[in-house]
Amino acid sequence: MSEQIESQNGSEVLQNTNELIKVRYDKLKVLQEKDKDPFKITKFNVTAYSESAKSAFEALELTGTLEEHEMSERTQLSVAGRIMAKRDMGKASFITIQDQEGRIQSYVRKDELGEEDYADFKKYDIGDIIGIEGYIFRTQKGEISVRAKSVKLLSKSLQILPEKYHGLKDTEMRYRQRYVDLIVNPEVKETFLKRSAIIRSMRNFLDSQNFIEVETPVLHSIAGGAAARPFVTHHNALDIDMYMRIAPELKLKRLIVGGFDRVYEIGRVFRNEGMSIRHNPEFTIMELYQAYADYNDMMDITEALIRNASHEVNGTGVIEYDGITIDLDKPFERLTMVDAVKKYAGVDFDEITSLEAARAIAKEKHVAFEEYHMKGDILNLFFEEFVEEHLIQPTFIMDHPVEISPLSKRKPENPDYTERFELFIVGREHANAFSELNDPIDQRSRFKRQEELRAAGDDEACEIDEDFLTALEYGLPPTGGLGIGVDRIVMLLTNSASIRDVLLFPTMKPLDK
Repeated sequence: MSEQIESQNGSEVLQNTNELIKVRYDKLKVLQEKDKDPFKITKFNVTAYSESAKSAFEALELTGTLEEHEMSERTQLSVAGRIMAKRDMGKASFITIQDQEGRIQSYVRKDELGEEDYADFKKYDIGDIIGIEGYIFRTQKGEISVRAKSVKLLSKSLQILPEKYHGLKDTEMRYRQRYVDLIVNPEVKETFLKRSAIIRSMRNFLDSQNFIEVETPVLHSIAGGAAARPFVTHHNALDIDMYMRIAPELKLKRLIVGGFDRVYEIGRVFRNEGMSIRHNPEFTIMELYQAYADYNDMMDITEALIRNASHEVNGTGVIEYDGITIDLDKPFERLTMVDAVKKYAGVDFDEITSLEAARAIAKEKHVAFEEYHMKGDILNLFFEEFVEEHLIQPTFIMDHPVEISPLSKRKPENPDYTERFELFIVGREHANAFSELNDPIDQRSRFKRQEELRAAGDDEACEIDEDFLTALEYGLPPTGGLGIGVDRIVMLLTNSASIRDVLLFPTMKPLDK
């Protein structure tokens, strides 16, 4: 019975909405018949925005030179925005418009607009975009407002904005109609302003360290640079299949070979994998490479870059995420993968000397593995199973096994492991870096092992990139490389629960599917 009532209520809401939309179309038709079609307007001269205008007026008030309701050149302005609230008092009205900075109230009087224009104005709807010319003043109730001398309809809203108090709450609809989400949920817009500031802070930081920003291709003939399943597309002119890049790594390292000592790129990468609150098929990565540096230098850069971004956007390095206080100002902990597994799983892989022993302890601890997994793979499975969730405060997990690090340089004193780290915060990986493997002979051997894994069913294993091997043969200096997941850093610094909350247009399944 309750489902029937709910369905009936839904039908009534839809019918009412359709009727309201029809009224708006009718209003537009009347305007067009009166030769007042707003869609024919091509320009409006905006001289001020809401928050800036209010701040400027307050500054004038502090000088003590303004008299109440003074209209002068200093207080004249024109603003534009979307009508978000309207209060009709007969021969006068108050409206609130929203622009890119925020909201500002306007006082509109019939005797100042004229009878015909005021009659048109009274028919404007919530959501309409208007331009107001007038002067700024403070009302008797103390609110800084714009006293309108003219109001012009610039665009007619033919849809109904979500109701004020209930808002746009449906998460799926918020992601599908981000434009509405941005209109009615100010905190969403603030998140994306912060995202822009975070990326800008990264660029400024790296530019200050003499890194050069570059652009490398998005279409690759070989999918390489990461362990991931690629998207495949077809190049018609060349009649070949190509891959959307899963990482810019191998192209960027070619630039180090070519003589650039410090390069970085911020851009989209594409991985044809599952979707979750942490994963979107396309996401933004920042990768940098520095000649004559190692993974210790990369840890220093990572720590400084993230700390700087937090101070730039939040004014502090101590932040809240999902009710947990995260201290980015303290030195990040450094822990080897072997020590981390020993600490949280109680298994010391330094004492496990054979693949058979690794498989035996995996079975004992109920850690599932594949037949092609080696000892290092099993160590990583233990790390994922027992360790990740405990890494809440910033922690560098160092010295990954060579089996899972095909592009990392081996540790000279222990060649079963590599000079690689991943940064974990709130139990999530935020960065991956290593001392780059620059030995072309070892790199070819690692690529061949990746081919064997592909043949055994690992569709994330990378292919042999012959041109990259040729580049290494010309000589890659000792190099440190770093990749940071920009979206996850934005999630962290804006206290966002899902990656979809920090992507303007996250990947969504079509409604008809």
